[in-house]
Amino acid sequence: MSWKAALGDLRNRLVSNPDFRRFAKSFPLTRSKARHEARAIFDLMAGFVYSQTLLACVETGLFDFLKNGPRTVDDIAAQAGLPPEGADRLAQAAASLNLLERRSDNRFALGPLGAALAGDAGLAAMVQHHRLLYHDLIDPMVVLRGETPGQLADFWGYGRGDGASGRPDAYSALMADTLPMVADEVIAAVAIKAYRQLLDVGGGEGAFLKEAARAAPHLALALFDLPPVAARARDTLSETGLADRADIHGGSFLEDRLPAGADLISLVRIIHDHSDEDAIRLLRACRESIAPGGTLLRPEPMADARGAAPMGEAYFGFYLAAMGGGRPRNAARLAQMLVEAGFERARLHRSRIPLIANVMTAHRGKA
Repeated sequence: MSWKAALGDLRNRLVSNPDFRRFAKSFPLTRSKARHEARAIFDLMAGFVYSQTLLACVETGLFDFLKNGPRTVDDIAAQAGLPPEGADRLAQAAASLNLLERRSDNRFALGPLGAALAGDAGLAAMVQHHRLLYHDLIDPMVVLRGETPGQLADFWGYGRGDGASGRPDAYSALMADTLPMVADEVIAAVAIKAYRQLLDVGGGEGAFLKEAARAAPHLALALFDLPPVAARARDTLSETGLADRADIHGGSFLEDRLPAGADLISLVRIIHDHSDEDAIRLLRACRESIAPGGTLLRPEPMADARGAAPMGEAYFGFYLAAMGGGRPRNAARLAQMLVEAGFERARLHRSRIPLIANVMTAHRGKA
């Protein structure tokens, strides 16, 4: 046993002892640590209430309402359709979470977190989307046992290729709302201007292509997704003036051949949704279609994200289980999968906000 493991076991024996906990709460050198851990445990227990406070703020449009300055509780009540007591309860709760802040004149303004959320359609869409996840996690044991699929699995059914199930319009809209924040991280990490053509596999309505087109005006564009989704992408890209620049292809990336010749292929938040077997099959399909010397671009959440460990194993671990497949993988496993699929030189790029996306690239040999 390593010395770190031995120290960890000793710590656990001490902390689990009621007499030691009573001592730690009283002793000046350990009191602050005891308080910190008590707060951390309470936050774990109360996390659902915090998330519902956030949802109530989004549902009532409170952040956008306060963008122009502080307002009274009566103003908030009128905006939110709540009685004054309910509006005050919501405002006070949001202020305690740094979503709002209470001013000296008893009006409420945006807090630092609320200001970041105000006007961000992607974040608001994700907050509202989590109604499905929370419904499925009423009994987490059902999810862990892999029993009856819930609302989240139904929502993503079409995107996972489950025949006619799922809600392609809803999931395409959610992806379109949330993709820009991911695209920002990708474009900051990888010089896409160096490439000739980008093929976005599983590209939804073309949200990533639109961001890439702005960043690299010369870049030819292509998109591959399920036929109904590809049809939505065709309409969306036409509305934004990119119809002549983008080739749209409908099909299943687990069953059909991908369009050949692009020197940059992106899989944006795709691999972690799938089993190892399906992920390797998709990576091999990309390897076959990409131009010699081309680059595969993989932005997605990772299990060992720097500074965001709970996001990988805790959040995405349960999210993907409720969704019905896939799992968070660390960088080493993702690199290994790329090698298994025939790619070379897997590289993890530094991401400004790993919580949003970790960016990995790999290359096809020129031969």
